[in-house]
Amino acid sequence: MSYQVLARKWRPKSFETLVGQDHVVRALTNALTQNRLHHAYLFTGTRGVGKTTLARILAKSLNCETGTTATPCGVCAACVEIDKGRFVDLIEVDAASNTQVDAMRDLLDNAQYAPTAGRFKVYIIDEVHMLSKSAFNAMLKTLEEPPAHVKFILATTDPQKVPVTVLSRCLQFNLRQMASPSIIGHLQNILTQENIPYEPTALHMIARAAAGSMRDALSLTDQAIAYGGQQVNEAEVRAMLGAIDQSYLYQLIAALLANDGPGLMEQAKRMQERSLSFEAALNDLAQLLHQIAIAQTVPESIADDLPERTVLIQLAQNISPEILQLYYQIAILGRRDIGLAPDEFAGFTMTLLRMLSFTPNEASSAGKSGSQVSAKPSAAPVETAKPVIVKNPDVPSSTPGANATPAFTVNQEVISKTPVPEPVKPTVPETLETREPITNELTSPLSEPSAFNGDWRGLVNELKLGLAKALAQQCELVTYEEHSISLTVPEAQKHLLLPNYQEKLSSAIAQYYGKKVRLQFSIGGTGNTPAKQMLQEKAHAQANAVTAIEEDSFVQALINDFGAQIIPNSIKPIQ
Repeated sequence: MSYQVLARKWRPKSFETLVGQDHVVRALTNALTQNRLHHAYLFTGTRGVGKTTLARILAKSLNCETGTTATPCGVCAACVEIDKGRFVDLIEVDAASNTQVDAMRDLLDNAQYAPTAGRFKVYIIDEVHMLSKSAFNAMLKTLEEPPAHVKFILATTDPQKVPVTVLSRCLQFNLRQMASPSIIGHLQNILTQENIPYEPTALHMIARAAAGSMRDALSLTDQAIAYGGQQVNEAEVRAMLGAIDQSYLYQLIAALLANDGPGLMEQAKRMQERSLSFEAALNDLAQLLHQIAIAQTVPESIADDLPERTVLIQLAQNISPEILQLYYQIAILGRRDIGLAPDEFAGFTMTLLRMLSFTPNEASSAGKSGSQVSAKPSAAPVETAKPVIVKNPDVPSSTPGANATPAFTVNQEVISKTPVPEPVKPTVPETLETREPITNELTSPLSEPSAFNGDWRGLVNELKLGLAKALAQQCELVTYEEHSISLTVPEAQKHLLLPNYQEKLSSAIAQYYGKKVRLQFSIGGTGNTPAKQMLQEKAHAQANAVTAIEEDSFVQALINDFGAQIIPNSIKPIQ
């Protein structure tokens, strides 16, 4: 006996066995029970969701020898012949192969004759949107007022292409895509009855690849059984689908959170060696980030039997929501632009490096409290295209009064992008073309001070901080010593106390003064921060400008003589 594929062998034969379309089953069951039957039905939905299956079950319900019923017996001659596809009064037409008006006219000419064996003559027209305009016009009259013994059941995957004149003559049901839990449950039931061992993770992967189609899921299961030698295992299904091993994705995220660039590139090279699709990898990475976001926001919605549940919950606890959303957006954009990259590997690795560049340096901040950060010297970011002279860390600094010449190196990366300037001597003030935090007493009379003088706002204006400047401007000076500065942050701005911002601020101050300075942060204070001071100064300048305009004699003359009006928003203080 020839083998019958699972999609045909396990096709539902009654409303009770139909999976995932409860809203349609309920409407049809009630209509059959109450004998409120329409003459034309239209089933719409994507491929493999049960349109034709539902049409055949409805045909059995209409022609069962026990009478019109929502529960056909399945054993009478009409039910058996409909299941086998040879019932004389069930006419199935493939509109994709019979698009012309002549075929539709022949069909409608036979509709006037009474059924041969059944109660109704049922016409199932599949992919009805493929009919030509003339064919649609030919069937309109019959579709609106068919003989009492005729029922039309139309099915289509693209209802937008069906003329509205046809839609208005049909009772329309939209079949939903199958949810993954429904597909998994159905596959488990089938494999159990087929005595085929399986792994739950493999069924999750098949359900995900089926994208809402039960027929696709059954076809993939057939393929997985053949590929795995009468069993459905995760490894075989993953290889069959060409899916990305989830362990690679977890390792990529772990490397990102640890700011491990070499580890990130090593994982990408391993994926390249396995000839994995990097576009599929970005898609799977975005799906994983989506699952992590759900586990972070609504952890109870993660299924208990999901194999990755423990890992998802752990990742949700270790990654901040802001970084998670940023990773997701970068992955989506990377997948969109990967076709524009020189090759897939370049597009994939550039996406990972983009994520890495936006990842806060949490590893370097580990073990430090949020209220106290120990500063350590680090190179300040270069924000100008001009050549910058920086101190060579490998050569010890000269002490004041010594005759030794300080050693310097030049930032080659910056110079390579700009024309080489004329050589200058370190002792000339013009060499400090940018206010980079350089500590060297022998450089020039304009060198930065060696100790903090209590002017916090002035210091903030001197530092090159980037995004960390928002934190510096919201800090109020409490006390300061030679190697320690105490700051307070208002309650409303405490969200700025990010470890990354604290580290950058501390490093910039240490670089500016040439020595370690410990920053101590606390929440509270009077709120007399540089940001508040600048806001007050701006408001005061605005008020003075408005007063000056209002008291100006020329302006008063315009108001008195011509009825002019002052527009307050147009007044701006002179900078």
